[in-house]
Amino acid sequence: MDFLHTVASLIVTLGILVTIHEWGHFWVARRCGVKVLRFSVGFGKALWSQRGKDGTEYVVAAIPLGGYVKMLDEREGEVPEALKSQAFNRKSVYQRFAIVAAGPLVNLIFAVIAYWAMFLSGVSTVAPIIGGVDSASIAARAGVPVSAEIVSIDGRDTRSWQEVNLALAAHVGESKQLDLGVKTSASAEPRNYVLSLENWRVDLENESPLAAVGISPYRPVVKPQFARVVDGGSASLAGIRAGDLVMAVDGQPVQEWAAFVEIIKASAGKPLSFLVLRDGRELDIIVTPASHRRDDGVTVGLIGAEVQLPEWPQEMQRELRYGPVDAVAEAVGKTWSMITLTLDSIWKMIEGVISVKNLSGPITIAKVAGASAASGLEDFISFLAYLSISLGVLNLLPIPVLDGGHLVYYLVEMVTGKPVSERVQIMGFKIGAAILFSLMSLALINDFMRL
Repeated sequence: MDFLHTVASLIVTLGILVTIHEWGHFWVARRCGVKVLRFSVGFGKALWSQRGKDGTEYVVAAIPLGGYVKMLDEREGEVPEALKSQAFNRKSVYQRFAIVAAGPLVNLIFAVIAYWAMFLSGVSTVAPIIGGVDSASIAARAGVPVSAEIVSIDGRDTRSWQEVNLALAAHVGESKQLDLGVKTSASAEPRNYVLSLENWRVDLENESPLAAVGISPYRPVVKPQFARVVDGGSASLAGIRAGDLVMAVDGQPVQEWAAFVEIIKASAGKPLSFLVLRDGRELDIIVTPASHRRDDGVTVGLIGAEVQLPEWPQEMQRELRYGPVDAVAEAVGKTWSMITLTLDSIWKMIEGVISVKNLSGPITIAKVAGASAASGLEDFISFLAYLSISLGVLNLLPIPVLDGGHLVYYLVEMVTGKPVSERVQIMGFKIGAAILFSLMSLALINDFMRL
């Protein structure tokens, strides 16, 4: 079921983004008088097709990893004399530039619209309150206090942990004095603490920028209390009920859910004595965790119960909500921040500051899409916006095969007054295809390594 949900989420996610991207090319092409022969979402065998009144064949194909808009073009076949004025290659260089640029630009516009809708309806988040500081960390050397709120990084306001991590990520690989604005209470004035970064490296695959400077977020204590007990599971069979609070296991006090889980995982098939608090009464219940063999071959214990999650303190809950006009400014700012972060990350990957292990392919996208869809509409739309920005930015890179490569050719044509030669374009196509294939292969290898 999880696998099917993940695959479905991938198909829906890529289907939306590819349709948006190709619609950009399609819409501008039609406005420029180009005849569009086919609008395909996906590659390969057509699963569904229909010819519209405009003469375009609309197709949904079997391989949902892209799409294309096929236009009338004399370079791809003979064109009747009566239709030559509608051929892509007959249009001015400025019209061709607009048609090619429209796909990635529409992806960026979609991100603005998605963020605008989120800010208009309200984005739920929690205040970035510091829960702990590693004693041997950059933050500890700067004297950053615990239980304080991070309100800015290098002059950039931070209203959530996501904004904190994004602001820190922009400085990976740098050597600088980074100002961390912190408030110890709601009424206190912010105070700056200086983080000294020296050629700062972060293994983004295994840790967040926040963890790399030695700061851990505040989290409410998660007690070992059950919200739900699975019928037929070890806990249910032993008499455990929803609402029960585990106070001790085999005589050892247990105060947090994480520690309780570790005991269960290490006790497959072994009877455990639970001291449980139920309706003000203490009960001794023997529970024997069932044995479960994980995909990595390790056998762990399971009892079939879900934790009762605590509520965040009211003063730490935030909702970012704006009016229609202010939401536009916030959405544009958010999109621009993500664009610059994406470009900066690509450049740092080329420099070797960020490991190429952070490249992700369709498997990782599928897993994240499935997780975000399961988390709710807000998370899914946020992921769609981020992925749309990535698709738009990557397509604008000056690599032949991608839209950005064609745009470079058109810019050369605008300057010189004549198109780039077929020989140069063919050579560029081969180089671009090799680069793209290498990157896709590396992303797939990284995906498999994460499984």
